[in-house]
Amino acid sequence: MAAQDPGRGTLILVLGILGFVCCGLLAPVAWIMGKQDMAKIQAGQIAPEAEQLTKIGMILGMIGTALIILYIIGGCIFGIITAIAGSKVKTALDVYDAIACIM
Repeated sequence: MAAQDPGRGTLILVLGILGFVCCGLLAPVAWIMGKQDMAKIQAGQIAPEAEQLTKIGMILGMIGTALIILYIIGGCIFGIITAIAGSKVKTALDVYDAIACIM
């Protein structure tokens, strides 16, 4: 018996691309939906033809999610450095010196 459900491969791919390129909050959605559909493909509930689009969208979702995490960590580090540098600023040149010390 052939699987009738075509799956959400195209939707997952579009969400993965959008999450990777412009709207990072869609990346985890693509990852989760891709994981769910991949399990259904392995179980035979979704047609195997959907596997390639689903897998690509899921991978883009993973990469987009990792980028979000890196952006958050980088923002926190930047905030801490700014707070430390800002607490010692007396003149505009002090900001330049603080940044030069970091580099």
